[in-house]
Amino acid sequence: MQSRDAARAIDAIRRGWPVRVRGKSGNGVSETLLILPVEGVGVSDLEAFDPEGTAPLLLSGARAATLKLVNQRDAADPEQAVLIERPIAVDEGVEASLALAMATADPVRDLMTPLKGPYHALPSCKPELAAAALRLARLAGLLPAFFVGSGEAVDAADVDVEAVNAFEDSDRLVIAARARLPVEVDDRAEIVAFRSPDDGREHIALILGHPDDTPPVVRLHSECLTGDVLGSLKCDCGPQLHAALHEIADSRWGVLLYLRQEGRGIGLINKLRAYQLQDQGFDTVDANVRLGFPIDARDFSVASRMLTLLGIPAVRLLTNNPQKVARLAAEGIEVIERVPHAVEANPHNERYLATKRDRTGHQL
Repeated sequence: MQSRDAARAIDAIRRGWPVRVRGKSGNGVSETLLILPVEGVGVSDLEAFDPEGTAPLLLSGARAATLKLVNQRDAADPEQAVLIERPIAVDEGVEASLALAMATADPVRDLMTPLKGPYHALPSCKPELAAAALRLARLAGLLPAFFVGSGEAVDAADVDVEAVNAFEDSDRLVIAARARLPVEVDDRAEIVAFRSPDDGREHIALILGHPDDTPPVVRLHSECLTGDVLGSLKCDCGPQLHAALHEIADSRWGVLLYLRQEGRGIGLINKLRAYQLQDQGFDTVDANVRLGFPIDARDFSVASRMLTLLGIPAVRLLTNNPQKVARLAAEGIEVIERVPHAVEANPHNERYLATKRDRTGHQL
């Protein structure tokens, strides 16, 4: 099945192995794009993939803009890609060349290696295949940067563009288990676990109160290890989670959906990279884009599927984010009311909260 091909390709990229993306050009001609992730690849694997040491790099359009590749007209769109000549560490060997490629891919390292380049953009080709490659990187939790090869004989995982684009389709999500779970705010709570055969992430619903025919108070909470578990002060995720549990418990009944979409869908490691960029002066929006990712890569169709499986067609949504309202409604869940959800700011997250208000439309 196509979804399994996408899962295999994501696993291969995480392991630093080659992937061959297949698709069709605008005129219907079959084409392929052979890629090897810059992040996580070993020296021997790069030598086997690119024995001549000349494979160009595929980067996001946003990264291209940072590197001053002004001829990339789609540079403002991180889903677009640009191909550049391979930066070579002259006479320093494959290991040094790989380190230079990683420095080229990772904006966090710009202050450590500020004099990279000059870079030469190559003609854009196979845009749909390149966009699928960047999406695979995000799904794998890696930087969106690849070596591009030309050898048809290279042993690689095969995946079709359509399989990549459909991978986050929530239709195959099912209820895997459920149990009573006494929690601090409600000792009658029930926990429900969801999973898909194609995706290793397991999402959770916590049902509080006595379900009836009235629309429940629902909170969509995306996983945040640093805030939820470690008590990070850089965001408001931990306080929001606990406040939501109390507010739901105080209502007639409700559901907390805990979505395994760390870092707004870019993964834990890339989120920590975004933190490093924030320490360099970028806000949370610019940090994501500078890394080559969308501002918000979360898939809220997962939440609508979870609600459908729970038999909940309408909700009172506990959120400050109007996009959540719109995206649930687009998936067929009626939002009867948007319930504001505010927590106190602290000196470490004041700018973060202001950015959410001013740049991503959050409101009370």
